[in-house]
Amino acid sequence: MALDDAVERVLFTEDEISQRVSELASQITRDFEIHATTAAPPVVVGVATGAFLFLADLVRKIKLPVSVDFIRADSYGLGTESNGAPRISFDLKVDVQGKHVILIEDIVDTGNTLSCLITLLKSKGVSSVSVCTLLDKPTRRKVNFKLVGEGKYYCGFECPDSFVVGYGMDFAELYRNLPYVGVLKPELYE
Repeated sequence: MALDDAVERVLFTEDEISQRVSELASQITRDFEIHATTAAPPVVVGVATGAFLFLADLVRKIKLPVSVDFIRADSYGLGTESNGAPRISFDLKVDVQGKHVILIEDIVDTGNTLSCLITLLKSKGVSSVSVCTLLDKPTRRKVNFKLVGEGKYYCGFECPDSFVVGYGMDFAELYRNLPYVGVLKPELYE
């Protein structure tokens, strides 16, 4: 089966994603340039593994110095539903105490993972936590998360309640390398 054959329909094209990433990077640059001379550079934290492509494209377009690190929170395993209890399996190397952190997510779904990560970062003494997500599924939200300090919420696209893959997002560790975001054919996971 060819890679594209697994996709029922494309939701966001490569060009649409590129344009939106540029817009998000410009907004982040504007919002954080006030801190550029008075505080340490923001720490951009990618939530592995789904956000790696989004993070790479985004940070290359942010026109400020930034530190980059990754954290891993496992909640899906090989399935299509979050287990509701994220587990931190890979923590940060960068010291974030007193710093502005921008969490980079591939998709905000139930809010469980994000809430867990924000709580963890708050316990590490961050100055603020902002979130930048490629996709948001507000209809699936179960947990309302609260940003820290002057944190902001940046969203690329609102996503329908479908199982999506591509641009870093996977099903059973496959399809991350699709250059677009598409709906996975249900017969592949049901």
